[in-house]
Amino acid sequence: MAVLPTKRIVSRAHLDRWIRSDTHQHVVDFISNLNSAVIGVTLSDPSIHTSEAVQAVLAILDEIEQLYHDTPPVDNGKSRFGNPAFRTFYDKLALRLDQLHRRLPNLDNSEYIPELGVYLQESWGNRTRVDYGSGMELNFLCWLLCLEKLGVLNETDRTAVVIKTGYWLEPAGSHGAQGLDDYHFAVFIFGSAQLSTHKHLRPKCIHDDEILEEFSKDYMYLAYIRYINSIKTASLRWHSPMLDDISGVKTWAKVNSGMLKMYRAEVLDKLPVAQHFYFGSLLPFPPPGDDDDEKGLEEDPDVHVDEHGHLHVRGEAQFEDCCGIKVPAIFAASQEAQAGGVNHLGGIPGGGGGAVRRIPFD
Repeated sequence: MAVLPTKRIVSRAHLDRWIRSDTHQHVVDFISNLNSAVIGVTLSDPSIHTSEAVQAVLAILDEIEQLYHDTPPVDNGKSRFGNPAFRTFYDKLALRLDQLHRRLPNLDNSEYIPELGVYLQESWGNRTRVDYGSGMELNFLCWLLCLEKLGVLNETDRTAVVIKTGYWLEPAGSHGAQGLDDYHFAVFIFGSAQLSTHKHLRPKCIHDDEILEEFSKDYMYLAYIRYINSIKTASLRWHSPMLDDISGVKTWAKVNSGMLKMYRAEVLDKLPVAQHFYFGSLLPFPPPGDDDDEKGLEEDPDVHVDEHGHLHVRGEAQFEDCCGIKVPAIFAASQEAQAGGVNHLGGIPGGGGGAVRRIPFD
């Protein structure tokens, strides 16, 4: 029986239950399966099979993109925050969710359409905060997972689902909860999987503009690095220090395995992101185990929503790292270098005010 998805994780006890749950494992397995489906596959590969279901998904995304074009930004002065026109876009999409889902093949039981609609709606950003981050990207992955659970998509669609779909509001933090990028994480997982079998390209190639220009049409990791460079000033080292560090890893296969581990630790298993996960009948909130502390888990806890739209249990300690870094990374990095302090990766201060950073995944 379909259930309208809601947020359920409001404490560390909830988070622990989520991490041990079958639902958590289903999400991990789905992302891993998508990852495996694109190892060595290029964006321009003509042999990628695009089923009727994938074509229907792409048609839905095309219509949502058109809805975006039909809802231009309003004059927002000099504010750095998300444009309020997003709320108009969000509300327009809400009115179309039912008809969009009815175009999907094999969706025989329409009772699940409202449930699917929550995940698709929340894939594009948060209406209250007018922002977008890895939690919203996760909603899109959950939408695809639910479609697979319902039989709309199947295992043979996974390659096309990753290669053919694309999407990307104001960031939820300067570099999200992970320090990779303002908006996305999954693009680096699947992008490194594409490159993991390449005979010549190595992670350090992201610093070569000619390589980015030539190969970005085939590899989403390189395409996104090129995009980041096009919209940000200064070097990758300053505006995206984590990506800069990762370029020092020896192989793409090691980058890929590290990205998968990092996604689980910093997105799926991290309270500031996991608290925004939606649970329904397709992705149910796990029942309590024998060793769970029942207090506050089965009854509705005394929850309040802060000014950022985040859930908290009254009386519990608040979470300092909630949803990202407040200071734009380019300024934080500059201040850090001037102070010669330990950096966000746990680096050791070096001479000349710099820092020696450890390389992730190596």
